[in-house]
Amino acid sequence: MESLRFVDACTDEHFRAMSLIHAMGWRDTYIDAVPADYMAREITDERWVPFFREDYRISRCHGLLLYRNETPVACLNYGPARTENYNAGTREGSDFPNAAYAGWGEIISFYTHPAERGKGYGGALIEEAMDRLRREGYLSCFVFVLRENEKARRFYAAHGFAWDGTHADIPFPPNAVCVDLRYTREL
Repeated sequence: MESLRFVDACTDEHFRAMSLIHAMGWRDTYIDAVPADYMAREITDERWVPFFREDYRISRCHGLLLYRNETPVACLNYGPARTENYNAGTREGSDFPNAAYAGWGEIISFYTHPAERGKGYGGALIEEAMDRLRREGYLSCFVFVLRENEKARRFYAAHGFAWDGTHADIPFPPNAVCVDLRYTREL
């Protein structure tokens, strides 16, 4: 019998599982959007481990994993909206116009293992994160989603998010720019 459980990421084992799911998600989802040389050079299985470890150490945001039995199948990071410049996938900081969203919650990253999509795991995880943000006192939240990622845009819309008309350009060396659309939702 299948058993699902949420786990608050707090160990290197959790951070490695999250990083691997992120890397697999990037390789599968962004193959036509992010330059191949960047993907090959930067998107490693361990890429995000130090970021997750540091976020946990300083309580910057919360990592959340969904396990099916003993297998991690999806993960996300959530917390207060980032209003400072931050690294959004490139080594250069990105100037996201977030000042107007101070006091909001944010889904900072969210990936389901590519082999586990379509089973309802992502929906369970996003709703758990929405409940947690609500309990923390947030009234609204947002998530950035790549403009070309039609599946993700449909997923977020099905979970009550809508594009608010704002976006951020993410530069990927040497000369690619991806456009992230801000999807918002009241909690």
